[in-house]
Amino acid sequence: MFVRSLTRSLWRSTHLEKRFLATEPAKPQPDVNDGVDPLQDNLTGTATKRECHKVGPDGNVLLHRAFSVFLFNKRGDMFLQRRASQKVTYPDYYTNACCSHPLYIDDKPEEIITAARRRLNHELGIPLNDMDPELFTYMTRVHYHDPGDGVWGEHEIDHVLFFQSDVKVKPNSNEISEYCFVPKAEFNSSPSNLIGFSY
Repeated sequence: MFVRSLTRSLWRSTHLEKRFLATEPAKPQPDVNDGVDPLQDNLTGTATKRECHKVGPDGNVLLHRAFSVFLFNKRGDMFLQRRASQKVTYPDYYTNACCSHPLYIDDKPEEIITAARRRLNHELGIPLNDMDPELFTYMTRVHYHDPGDGVWGEHEIDHVLFFQSDVKVKPNSNEISEYCFVPKAEFNSSPSNLIGFSY
């Protein structure tokens, strides 16, 4: 939730022209994910994306592995996007470049950076050849739980990656409704100067 609050604040405070999309929808991706042990981040089973995000009667959401990519250009400006209205979880929310899940393919879990490259290609249209795995920096992993709207929510071990490159983006309108790069100078403001910022 911290990331969503920060990105929403930055989006509102930036004076850049917001770019609206007019791209062709892409084919849906497979939705198999993995369950994890919260202490060790060890695989404990598999589930569909829907199963991983459905809030149970007790308010719990199945813990699963995820990743969040923060995309920066070489000037240090950060890419922000607004999630498409048709997204099941957090439609129309502002967020970082890409948040998704590794798949379970051929009886093994997908590597985090491989999954990040796959989703950046799908969501932002960045060609795989333009995303050298060595340009990704693993920052940390966090465990968080958010019951969302009470129907769909999050409960993730989230691997946070930074990716810095001057790649060209051609976002998928099924995923993203608006996007912009926030200048590095906006981050040098204190959080209290950012509209709607809370933590």
